[in-house]
Amino acid sequence: MTSPSPAARPAGSPDERARHGRAARKRLSRSAHGRWIPGADRPDPLAVLAGQARTRVPALVPVRYGRMARSPFHFLRGSAAVMAADLAASEHTGLLVQLCGDAHPLNFGVFAAPDGTLLFDIDDFDETCPGPFEWDVKRLAAGAAVAARDNGHPDEAVRAAALAAAEAYRRGLRRLAGRGELDVWYERVDPRDIARLLRRTGRGGAAGAGPGGSRGRAGPRTPARLTEIRDGTRRIVAGPPLLDPVTGADLVALRKVFHDYRSSLTEERRVLLDRYRFVDAARRTAGVGGVGVRCHVVLLEGRGADDPLFLQIKEAERSVVEPHLPGAAHAHHGHRVVAGQRLIQAGTDIFLGWTTGPQGRHYYWRQLRAPQGSFELDGLTPHLLASWASLCGTALARAHARSGDRIAIAAYLGGSDAFERAVATFAVRYADQNAADHAALVAALTDGTITAVTDV
Repeated sequence: MTSPSPAARPAGSPDERARHGRAARKRLSRSAHGRWIPGADRPDPLAVLAGQARTRVPALVPVRYGRMARSPFHFLRGSAAVMAADLAASEHTGLLVQLCGDAHPLNFGVFAAPDGTLLFDIDDFDETCPGPFEWDVKRLAAGAAVAARDNGHPDEAVRAAALAAAEAYRRGLRRLAGRGELDVWYERVDPRDIARLLRRTGRGGAAGAGPGGSRGRAGPRTPARLTEIRDGTRRIVAGPPLLDPVTGADLVALRKVFHDYRSSLTEERRVLLDRYRFVDAARRTAGVGGVGVRCHVVLLEGRGADDPLFLQIKEAERSVVEPHLPGAAHAHHGHRVVAGQRLIQAGTDIFLGWTTGPQGRHYYWRQLRAPQGSFELDGLTPHLLASWASLCGTALARAHARSGDRIAIAAYLGGSDAFERAVATFAVRYADQNAADHAALVAALTDGTITAVTDV
């Protein structure tokens, strides 16, 4: 990454760093985080989305709009660029971390570390970029509020979900501020907490079935349902428009990109990758906000057809945060994603890498694995949604503590509930704004201004 990293050693003694954090309250008081009044010059959200569409696969743009139109929460998931512009329109603390950049509640989850240990953490880094810590917290809290609204929760429960996320963040950051550097680096969210939550919701997959504790193991890592055996060879199952086979010149180009990606891995991981052979590939459409960026699944085979490895190669565009922060430009966005993920995720995929593809496009590679715990927010009771939001806040605090000056941020947050109460107020107000933006998208689809496609 070419921009200054917030992970550089903070200057000064712990006392001096704490004074720096408290001094930031003069720049932006904790209560000021509750403000949300859209300015007269606020960019049109639909124009922001249209701007993103210009660089995406044209045939998939209507799919993206169709997914975003499903509900206000789906809209929020796809409109990280809109919220980034809104957050940037206000003053910020100046206390920088490596942001997730899109820290809504479904960008956290249960996954397997390289050794198979179950972890709960951030699991989406397309928008990662250095920036003010509160931007992630506000997106998480707003996402919790919007999800609560979508579930029909009363106003007090909507606020409580947002408050739970911000409170867990503050408490987590303050706890980690008193810990040593290696302790913070190896900090993990206790998987027993997420296992309990998954069991209570009846949505526990491998995570809920584990023996409990941090030594629980992951279930199957490969999404075998994506393949079938044809003529004795494992192949990817076609399922247009979500999964389209790659053939001919496109397959040749993808093999070349795969070879170039290999050089971004460390030597021992190249040895491991070389144990596999390239078998098949398909174009993939997944998610909401990322629909339309170029994305492929590559099937590799190790010892035999029963030893598959799935890698995902995804285009990396400029982070939605980057235009709003001077000096945040990155030379390679695939590298940006990989470096950001390695910095803030607790157990990073050993196959993370990056490369440049045709037409100079930037890509990153990672392992495609089956989710270890199936989780959706729809239908959750107010208490369970608040519990999920709290876990997300704890995980976000751990990520920020690794990448920013945790002592300064903890001092800024303080021992009172002033920060989380203000963030909860912001979240409720922003949920209103998000609902209005979603309604504008639905109206544009209804009158034909925007074309959408409904898919599975």
